[in-house]
Amino acid sequence: MITKATVEDVSSLNTLINSAYRGESSKKGWTTEANLLEGLRTTEQELTETIQNTKNTILKFTENNQIIGCVLLMEKEQQLYLGMLTVSPELQNSGVGKKLLQQAEIYALALGLPKIVMTVISVREELIAWYKRNGYVDTGAREPFPASDVHIPISNQPLEFIVLEKRIG
Repeated sequence: MITKATVEDVSSLNTLINSAYRGESSKKGWTTEANLLEGLRTTEQELTETIQNTKNTILKFTENNQIIGCVLLMEKEQQLYLGMLTVSPELQNSGVGKKLLQQAEIYALALGLPKIVMTVISVREELIAWYKRNGYVDTGAREPFPASDVHIPISNQPLEFIVLEKRIG
């Protein structure tokens, strides 16, 4: 079941997102960033602030009263920004991510937004290919990767974001 996350979900979301993107647990899945980055992917404070912003929605995918996936949707001008698409590492490749993407499209259409955009770290080739198989195209735009005390690059490769988009309207 996919529903809107609330502040009560922050602790579970924080655990899920960090387990899927960073550290040893993330290596069970194919979307890990553990070979590129150290530190946390997000914090409870960041998630709370995100949920409290009325332009943002986090959709959660719940099964057996457990959050096993989520996606961040942000209204930005005439488009919906999609970020932090997360599926529990043990459940990746089970269709959960695709269902969250489909729900994001339904959400964008309901808001009257004609496209969804996202940024993906350029060296994440398998992930970019997955998004392309799901209808997203590389816009050619690039954005610098923000190094911070949360996102700590450990790769020798220079990191940047590529901008993908999908027209839905």
